[in-house]
Amino acid sequence: MDLGSFNTIDWIALGVVGALFLIQLYWYSRYLAAPARRMRKDKKAKAKGQEIEEQQELPGVTVILAAHNECVNLSNYLQALLTQEYPTYEVIVVDDGSEDSTRDVVEQYMHRDPRLKMTFVPHEARVGSTKKLAITLAAKAAQYEYLLLTDADCVPESSSWIREMMKGFDAEQKDIVLGFSPYFEDKGHINRLVRFDTLFNGLHYLGAALCGHPYMGVGRNLAYRKRLFFESGGFSHLMTNKAGDDDLFVNHVATRSNTAVVLSRESYMWSTAKQTMKEWWQQKRRHLSVSPAYMTSTKWRLGVEPMTRGLFYAAVLLILVGYGWQLLKAGTIDWLNPGFLVPAVALGLFLLRWIIQTTIINVSARRMGLRRFSMMSVLWFDIALPLVNLWMLAVPLKKQYKW
Repeated sequence: MDLGSFNTIDWIALGVVGALFLIQLYWYSRYLAAPARRMRKDKKAKAKGQEIEEQQELPGVTVILAAHNECVNLSNYLQALLTQEYPTYEVIVVDDGSEDSTRDVVEQYMHRDPRLKMTFVPHEARVGSTKKLAITLAAKAAQYEYLLLTDADCVPESSSWIREMMKGFDAEQKDIVLGFSPYFEDKGHINRLVRFDTLFNGLHYLGAALCGHPYMGVGRNLAYRKRLFFESGGFSHLMTNKAGDDDLFVNHVATRSNTAVVLSRESYMWSTAKQTMKEWWQQKRRHLSVSPAYMTSTKWRLGVEPMTRGLFYAAVLLILVGYGWQLLKAGTIDWLNPGFLVPAVALGLFLLRWIIQTTIINVSARRMGLRRFSMMSVLWFDIALPLVNLWMLAVPLKKQYKW
């Protein structure tokens, strides 16, 4: 790098940072912006009365919750599942070895509503993941073909949650429907971090599915056919993994043709974010622990974005530091010098990517009815979260968590 001339190294530096920028631009515009495009399309279709018509006879649905020491959450949220505006459905709660009054709370509701049922995981069960066993038991007990999964600490956006999620099956007879599950807004940096991470990951996996590359779902808001579950072997090949009852299962059975995405606000399933960094850290590590079991094609696709993101930041930083050092040695500034073109372009591409990224994230958040993020928050999380993920993947878990 020479301030007095424009040489081969300068061309290489421009080519590298330019190529990395284009890869990032393609990824953001194709995948991360896909949910916002779909929501805009759905809004226009609704305005023109072109929505997908529901089936004349709505099929029965089995809502499944696996509960481990969830008496408080069930007391707060179970009623919202029993007051859904849907003609035919049941709710099955699986008690996964609870030591609190979970069973008593469910039995109280069962006396008032015959649609609510309960089963349990035997205490003597010796499996790697009792939650997967719990869901399997509920699936076997389900009297309906459509299984809709959520967690005990979740509450639906509306009484139309089941109806909205079921619309995904109406389109071309899909087998899997992916929904979105945001966290409630609260004060504090941890809450902003969790909400950003959830929105970013949500846009990623929903956008990938919309573009024909489904690779995961979130168990707080996920539906699939009972037939698909058992014909694919259910969790039989995933029982050695502590987690993965949602993303690993979808990763192995979802295809371009059998997966649908539902993005209407009424289909959201809300949850309360972790309150402390330790709690979020444990949750994040548990989720990331199953990523090595993803299919090879998925791992390659998921690795491209963070890798090119890190290389882009590193390339821009190296260019600015390199030319800054040359500038200090020169002692004077000649703004007309051709040597300033490379750092100017690198800085310009950095700012342009930052603006595009912030715009796509905040436009998506606005259309989803979520709070937007400042440019500084986007930059900070964009740098910090990949480093956190990398550290978690590199350092093995010292403690195995039940859920």
